[in-house]
Amino acid sequence: MLKHITLILFILIGFSNKISAQFGFSHEIGVIAGPVAFQSDYGERKDLRTNAGNTGTGIGIIHYLNFSYKADCNCYTPETYFNDHFKLRSELSYNKTSLQHFGRWVNKNDNSLGVQQLRGMRGKTAVTNLGMQLEYFPWSIRDFTSTIESWGPFVSLGAQFSYYNAEASSILGPLGTPLTTFPKYLIPSEGRPYGYSTESGSVWSVVSSIGTRYKLSPLQDVMVDMRFQYFYSNWVDGLNPNPEIYKENKANDWLVWFNVGYIYYLQ
Repeated sequence: MLKHITLILFILIGFSNKISAQFGFSHEIGVIAGPVAFQSDYGERKDLRTNAGNTGTGIGIIHYLNFSYKADCNCYTPETYFNDHFKLRSELSYNKTSLQHFGRWVNKNDNSLGVQQLRGMRGKTAVTNLGMQLEYFPWSIRDFTSTIESWGPFVSLGAQFSYYNAEASSILGPLGTPLTTFPKYLIPSEGRPYGYSTESGSVWSVVSSIGTRYKLSPLQDVMVDMRFQYFYSNWVDGLNPNPEIYKENKANDWLVWFNVGYIYYLQ
């Protein structure tokens, strides 16, 4: 996995440097952090307590290609709509979430074995992401850059290569027996011996964000954004009951990440 991350990181840095060297664009760097709500097979779909309970934290470092400004000459690039409304964002980020079942099935006034098994299940997932997003600013980037205390709203779309490390367990004892494991998770699923798995793997994901920047100074911005990230796998959380039998298991894993960031313009 380290080889994959290193290779992609070198490609992204090389791509950015090649563009910068050829066209004279400028660079921005920053950091982001904030809470993550992981939407998985733990808990009940559309249940507020699940959304609020299965949360974690994320951090990341970000890099931007600024197409409107040339650092080598301290001047603006030729004015085009693309230069004045788009930035290319590269990112390396990490988030970790603890998971368990919430909702009516575990909140029943019932002490049956099945309810105890659901209440006792625990999960963890840690995800490392590397990728790019194209950010669109509906208002002029040049106007935002030249105006202190201005706002720069944006939306973005991109893709990331993600590496996950998922764990599944129970406070009742080792999973995999009828005493500790809810029946639906004992059935083989998509090549795994059970509907749960403690595993590591890689997966592609699509990312979309909406947010805004606020201009602190000529070379400093703060940023807030809300991100949606959809993984092309249902094993990122380590839980995936056989979808051919359990038709309610429809969606792959996804998350929502609200983050706050600080961005510095390199001169």
